[in-house]
Amino acid sequence: MTETFAAPELADFERALGVVHRVTQQTPLESSRFLADILGVPRVFLKCENLQRTGAYKLRGAYNRLSQLSEEERARGVVAASAGNHAQGVAFAARELGIKATIFMPLGVALPKLQATRNYGAEVVLAGDDFAGTNAAAQSFVEETGALFVPPFDDPAVIEGQGTIALEMLDVEPEIETIVVPIGGGGLIAGVAVAAKQRAARDGRPMRIIGVQAENAAPYPASLDAGEPVTIRTRPTIADGIAVSRPGSRNFALIRDYVDEIVTVSDDDIARAIVLLLERTKLVVEPAGAAGVAAMLAGKIRASGVTATILSGGNIDPLLLQRVIGHGLAAAARYLKLRILLPDVPGQLVRTATIVAEHNANVVEVIHTRHATELPISEVELELHVETRGHDHGEEVAQALRDAGYTVRVGERY
Repeated sequence: MTETFAAPELADFERALGVVHRVTQQTPLESSRFLADILGVPRVFLKCENLQRTGAYKLRGAYNRLSQLSEEERARGVVAASAGNHAQGVAFAARELGIKATIFMPLGVALPKLQATRNYGAEVVLAGDDFAGTNAAAQSFVEETGALFVPPFDDPAVIEGQGTIALEMLDVEPEIETIVVPIGGGGLIAGVAVAAKQRAARDGRPMRIIGVQAENAAPYPASLDAGEPVTIRTRPTIADGIAVSRPGSRNFALIRDYVDEIVTVSDDDIARAIVLLLERTKLVVEPAGAAGVAAMLAGKIRASGVTATILSGGNIDPLLLQRVIGHGLAAAARYLKLRILLPDVPGQLVRTATIVAEHNANVVEVIHTRHATELPISEVELELHVETRGHDHGEEVAQALRDAGYTVRVGERY
């Protein structure tokens, strides 16, 4: 039987807003005409929590939770297990409140996240090859020392802190009718959904909440179907910030009661969204934070009124960003791989390059192979990496090469 939990009251979120504003910024709510046109709605807004202190919304819940500790609990210190944003939020909040923080992070954690957490004053312990191992090490530390464990999402004070985002959004744009929210464990969307719907009900306005999960780590659809939290097997995803295998019990109950719909997006969808946000808004957003925009671009969101999404974080490793940009351009058919069979005679490379240039595409890499065992002796394989203006332009270039008599395949193989 599913557990039941009392939802926080609007007054709880309003109190939490006063608390978190001691350390957080009221991040911008930017409009996007491009996304409004895609959705066919009057306006779309982006809540830029990627510009929050520590680079993510997690500071809100962490500070609200730690601010409620007694003097005895503060003296024991706090512990968290996280690969990134929760770690930084707890470390920053603990520093501001004068509390010793010990953060457990996986052995393979990205260097920028590790350095940032240490720079906020926390003691970092590297343990475990994955989050399960890291979390187990943190729990063992709690048992040994008596320090207080700070959960990343399944906690009333954390949920109330995250829900303050909704109040800020509606204070600036009270006409928002749909909010699209990334979901990992569910603390963010639980807080936003409860706060937004209670505020909208008070003001006599409609409100719809849509959650977005990475399709390779989406326990909420299966859990809602089952009527209780279930554990799934996750697959690798670039959206590591929302990659969880099981919902939090408290979060699940609130999401079941307050969230209207949950959709999933692919890594390709997320990569396209990151590139679009870079180009159109000049915002750097991590994969988890781009999930809402990804759902809009993928046609997963149905809305009729003013719509908003939360860019929940911007802490992306530059090396990952480099790969994601390339992948996003490829997913949008703006970076195209053409594999072409050529007669092994002089002049063919020049001829193919000329055809590409005549159609205003730019060759960025050339691989010329004549020794592959699957090739006939009289033929060579040419692999061209080409910049194009999109899918239609890429098809135009490929068709021009076919019209010239070449066998052309787009992608990896013939």
